[in-house]
Amino acid sequence: MAEHIDGPLYYETMGKRGPVMAFVHPNPMDQSCWIFQMAQMSTWYRCIGIDLPGYGRSPKACAGLTMQDIAEACWQAIDDARPGEPAILVGCSIGASMLIWMHNHRPQQTAALIMCGTGYNPGKEFIPPRIAAYREHGIGYRWGYTFEDFSPAFRSTPMAHFFAGLFVGRNAFGDVDTIIRQFEAYRQPEPEDHHARVACPAIIISGSEDNTHRTAFALQKRIGGCELKILYGAGHACQIEQPALFNRYMIEFLTAHGLFPAAPDPLARAGDECIRAAT
Repeated sequence: MAEHIDGPLYYETMGKRGPVMAFVHPNPMDQSCWIFQMAQMSTWYRCIGIDLPGYGRSPKACAGLTMQDIAEACWQAIDDARPGEPAILVGCSIGASMLIWMHNHRPQQTAALIMCGTGYNPGKEFIPPRIAAYREHGIGYRWGYTFEDFSPAFRSTPMAHFFAGLFVGRNAFGDVDTIIRQFEAYRQPEPEDHHARVACPAIIISGSEDNTHRTAFALQKRIGGCELKILYGAGHACQIEQPALFNRYMIEFLTAHGLFPAAPDPLARAGDECIRAAT
């Protein structure tokens, strides 16, 4: 059991065959933010969507929580579902940052990193205001926070309201003290070679309307061979706003690195043609 966490993390699976693909969500969401990716990628992969401590239906964490604790807990969830197998890791925001910790904890088990909503910001100035907001408003802060993860154009759509309602509908299972402890763990500085140690294929998919977009290029430079794709018009949680193009970039990346288990079927190719026509 990972230290400082009151039990195993909750996860959901989709897909019965193929390599393992694990998803780690951003604040203030839970594993359901990957619904579009798990639905499509489960055609070829065994997908695992993980709830971080204090979110969704995962347990609380106590004082002293570290990013290493959370990384180990995520790996334990993967081991519980698919013991000992290598995994392609997919994450958004703090979930993307968690992937680096997971890789460095078990580099031999990490097949690739797919990151979004992330960049290199060593000061992490955004964290104290988030902690202050959670302390003032409690778990209910997640409603408004969810909309901040979307681009201005997407915030007013019925889909944005659907996802906000989906996440806050699980507030009864969440724990605001644990969420704050996770922010405090995330605030601690990384080791000097933290990003340089990444030794697997990696890509950043960044929304052009994301506040972290400008820092994505700095993170790309810190990870050897890291690729970068831009979703123009998308915000922080770009995998929700533009799932078709996001998934296409995932498949192209995995195919280029020999990690895609089969050529896309005719329906998928037809879908790609529709995307190209629209863009």
